[in-house]
Amino acid sequence: MARIVRKERVSPEDVLFEIEAPEIAKKHKAGQFVIVRHCEGERVPLTIVTKDAGRGTITLLMKEIGRSTHELGALAVGEEIDDLCGPLGNPTPIENYGTAAVVGGGVGVAPLVAVIEALAAAGNRVVGVFGARTKELLVLRDELSGLCDEIRFATEDGSFGTKGRVTVELERVLREVGPDVVFTAGPVPMMKAVCDMTRGRVKTIASLNSIMLDGTGMCGGCRVAVGGEIKFTCVDGPEFDGHLVDFEALMRRLSMYRDHERDHIEEHRCRLAEDVRRIEENGGG
Repeated sequence: MARIVRKERVSPEDVLFEIEAPEIAKKHKAGQFVIVRHCEGERVPLTIVTKDAGRGTITLLMKEIGRSTHELGALAVGEEIDDLCGPLGNPTPIENYGTAAVVGGGVGVAPLVAVIEALAAAGNRVVGVFGARTKELLVLRDELSGLCDEIRFATEDGSFGTKGRVTVELERVLREVGPDVVFTAGPVPMMKAVCDMTRGRVKTIASLNSIMLDGTGMCGGCRVAVGGEIKFTCVDGPEFDGHLVDFEALMRRLSMYRDHERDHIEEHRCRLAEDVRRIEENGGG
């Protein structure tokens, strides 16, 4: 069991936890993730945002989507998560590239915090490019600003930074800065757009952690074609050469689950509404 020592809601959809996990904090490297499970819920793969080996804690950022993540999101400081396994996955390939551009979208910035820390420690100049639909969904702005040598933001509604998608600012960075490598993490369509933009221009490493399910390679849900070969994101990745990933096939397969996920979320919302109704009928008891 792992005790929650800090909890913060960083957007209407996203919750940040700091959790006691001394062994994981000691061994974790940038790019790796953990599996979280509470009560009888599903296994939820979450990338480690950062660690504090001295305190023996790790920090996780989670988007509340279905029943399991909403149950986790309801836990309070001092409560314990039943199961926590990790670190899993292969570490990010870190070296002194020169100048690295790091591109993230929404909650996808989570794995990039540790990547930025590792790139800076290796002597790289880091330029951050981050985007979201709105300002309130642009999470970890202060943390990212404190880590990057230069940072640029974009929101689709123009509520913060440049108006438009993250690729608008990335194109400017490619022209004005000329990075030696690009790291990207976030929604699959965003990563595809980033890799299409950098193809033939600069090496790009994409983190596909957002498509993982059980996190052990047993379910096959995170399979992806990379350079014509089938890989499993959780055991072969989660990071791959973005220019070798077949994003078109990946997006077609992910769309197969969309209706099921929507039905699952609606079912959970109905259960929550029923619970609230019963509490109100009992006078809040």
